[in-house]
Amino acid sequence: MTHMRTLVNMLRSRALLVSAVAMIALVVVYGGLATFLAGHVASNVRVDGIAIGGMSPREATDTLQRVLASRALKPMQLTAASRSVDLQPGAAGLEIDMGATVAGLTGFTVNPVKMWAHMTGDESQSFTLRVDRAKLTAAVTKAAGTLDRPVKEGSITFLDGRATTVPPVTGTQLKVRETTDAVASGWPHQQVIKAITTVTHPKVSAAEIARATKELAVPAMSAPVTFRVGRSTVTLQPRQYGAALSTTADASGRLQLAVDTTTLTAALRAADPGIENQPVDATVRLSAGRPQVVPAVAGTRFDGPAMSALFRAALTSSPRTVTLTLVPATPKVTSATAHGWQITEVISTYQTQFPVNPPRTNNIKIAVLKLNGTLIRPGGQFSLNGTLGKRTPEKGYMKAPVIYGGRLVSDYGGGVSQVSTTTFNAAFFAGVPINEHTAHSFYIARYPEGREATVSWPDVDQKWTNDTGFGILIQANVTGNAITVTLWGTKTRDIEAVKGPRRNIVQPKVIVDPKPGCVPQLPTPGFDVTVSQIFRKKGAQVKTVRYNSHYIPEDTVTCTAPPVP
Repeated sequence: MTHMRTLVNMLRSRALLVSAVAMIALVVVYGGLATFLAGHVASNVRVDGIAIGGMSPREATDTLQRVLASRALKPMQLTAASRSVDLQPGAAGLEIDMGATVAGLTGFTVNPVKMWAHMTGDESQSFTLRVDRAKLTAAVTKAAGTLDRPVKEGSITFLDGRATTVPPVTGTQLKVRETTDAVASGWPHQQVIKAITTVTHPKVSAAEIARATKELAVPAMSAPVTFRVGRSTVTLQPRQYGAALSTTADASGRLQLAVDTTTLTAALRAADPGIENQPVDATVRLSAGRPQVVPAVAGTRFDGPAMSALFRAALTSSPRTVTLTLVPATPKVTSATAHGWQITEVISTYQTQFPVNPPRTNNIKIAVLKLNGTLIRPGGQFSLNGTLGKRTPEKGYMKAPVIYGGRLVSDYGGGVSQVSTTTFNAAFFAGVPINEHTAHSFYIARYPEGREATVSWPDVDQKWTNDTGFGILIQANVTGNAITVTLWGTKTRDIEAVKGPRRNIVQPKVIVDPKPGCVPQLPTPGFDVTVSQIFRKKGAQVKTVRYNSHYIPEDTVTCTAPPVP
């Protein structure tokens, strides 16, 4: 019995051992299969239609790279309305991540169901995309510059005697965030991607412009219009009145004709200068050497609103006739205003002498004639350049010496600086605030030291403001070799000039110039000087203003070139 029991135990142990060995073998085989499957893509798997089933990750990655390379590099087309822009995927931050795509299709598992599916499954997968959102947004934003189309309102113009229509254009504006999302989700399956846009419609439709053209614009320009004003009759052709016409839209987008009465009035005046009696402002002029108030004159003018309504009605009806009534027109400056300026006495006067030089004297006389009679209203600013304008041969100016770059040269308007200096001193002794003035580069002996002003078009000017509370009238004349400038108004202060000593004296050099056109110079030292302007009212000093002037030396210049014939 004992032997029998021992034998049974031995057989049982052997069976257990065999079972254990078989189990271990099965685990080894099962584990090996799992390991093999983990290193290969599942059977019959396709990525975007590309078969990679059963391949190792490297083989699958190489296959995808080879097939998809051209697609990943091909530009996509972003479209909006009738426009399109190519986007390069790489530059736009779009990339197919081959490694991540394959990594998602492999992996170790001991689940028998998953392993069976891995060996027998048939599935389609999408590849993994890598999107650089910042780059893609920047690319779409740049594309918007080409794809956007601003809304354009249509119009009807009235030029050259006919009506011309410009059709409206609907505007589109790319929505960057939404379009970026569309590109990121559509690529690379879609090579043409429609941009997400907002649409802006014109305020006036194309149909309304067509209607207004037919019913208003074409009839308006179809024939002349006759204007009757009192005893005057003026007929204007479409080409004459067309510039006064335009169209305006009401709240509903419906067009109607509009009239610029200023332009229409100008056309009527051009056709008949006496059709209106323009009002004349009062002013102050010199008469027999003294200021006199020239009274204002009332006039007549067109009634703008009535003119507009009657003209618009005549443009689309028959007969094409407008009967206008003139209304009184009041001058802007009344006689009472001009008398209130109280230009009654001399408030300052100054005179300078000039040397004999016919071209220079010619220029002085032209400038003085233009300056004479200039009126500066209370609070107004005087500008010598603004009064004289550019000195040109068309105005009669000739070439004469001027200072340029520290040397005398010849240019149109030479000598006008003497008019400037004379006017400056008249303003100085009137006590008006000097807003802008520039001393000559070097000192000229015929002018008072530190109390002179050059002028040059357009940037070197003389400006001062009339702060007297009254009007100022400039009287300027040339007698012999002297310029006199007198300021008329109401005297409110007395002015005294006190000149300080010269300082920082610099001696001139000697220059021998062989170039044609050379202008000889005599030597004058350079220096600095201060002039004090002392204000007095009723004998008491109330204010002092100081003017500092710097002069460079006037070098000796000897010209050796033959005279220009």
